[in-house]
Amino acid sequence: MATYKELIAQKQALEAQIEAARATEVASVIEQIRGLMTQYGLTQEDVAPRRRRGRPAGAASASASASAEKEPLPPKYLDPKTGKTWSGRGRTPAWLGKNPKRFLIAAE
Repeated sequence: MATYKELIAQKQALEAQIEAARATEVASVIEQIRGLMTQYGLTQEDVAPRRRRGRPAGAASASASASAEKEPLPPKYLDPKTGKTWSGRGRTPAWLGKNPKRFLIAAE
């Protein structure tokens, strides 16, 4: 059986062979890619478009149409003085105070 030092030496030799094989294969793959890009008239932007900050282009239109289709929630709370209502979602209005149960709208 091989010793630890012999195994480490074999490992280093294998890693060197791996790097050499990868370097030669990567070079040929890059040449293939360049040839195909030339053949089909592609640019770097076609293959790997730049990422832009913010949302992807399709996300804004998809979320806008989804929110446009949603119906507003029915109100759960009613301020009898002003007639303002709150559905129970989002920031709590100041008029609810510490006892919101007194403003609950009776379920029908």
